[in-house]
Amino acid sequence: MDCCRSARRYDAVFGARFARRAAQRYRRRGLDRSARRIVAFAERHGLEGATVLEVGGGVGEIEIELLKRGAARAVCLELSPAYDAEAARLVREAGIDPARVERRLHDLAAAPGDVEPADIVVLHRVVCCYPDYERLLTAAGDHARRALVYSHPPRNAVSRAFLAVQNGALRVMGKEFRAFAHPPGAMLAVAEARGLRRTYAHRGIPWHVAGLAR
Repeated sequence: MDCCRSARRYDAVFGARFARRAAQRYRRRGLDRSARRIVAFAERHGLEGATVLEVGGGVGEIEIELLKRGAARAVCLELSPAYDAEAARLVREAGIDPARVERRLHDLAAAPGDVEPADIVVLHRVVCCYPDYERLLTAAGDHARRALVYSHPPRNAVSRAFLAVQNGALRVMGKEFRAFAHPPGAMLAVAEARGLRRTYAHRGIPWHVAGLAR
């Protein structure tokens, strides 16, 4: 996918208003349950001095929590620039040196060679927003020196019906963005093919979390 076209596609759904809501929700409530599980998994694999690569990090709340817990530096790759202003505010409010956080408008699956590997790679509620999960998880797995953790919706009749309705509404509104309930087993197989082994699994109602390590 062309990165500029992708930015327009995602920005039409995940725009400035969405970013403001996400930042306010984090200020009021902290991380959601799935994000807390992701952070806990990362902590178990060593955060002191670690580098973090988050794909689709939004306003950067997971990165902030990982940096607070000892990570040295975080890179966030986004397909929408609408999050940047809110992300910068949250970093300042957390008292974190902005130099420790880099944000880039970049499609990792399309151009993996332009991004340096990191100790911990995170994808929270991201794989379901990307049509080609094989390319995305292949690139994410190749970039994970130590661990990879990602969340995704369950693939069942309820989730597939919900996404069909949501995607139908987006189509009617003339928006290009679509969401996907990719097959969990196939996603895991892609990640494991990159030399990772699943060491953590949580199957919640809205989100499943898979953690893999080398």
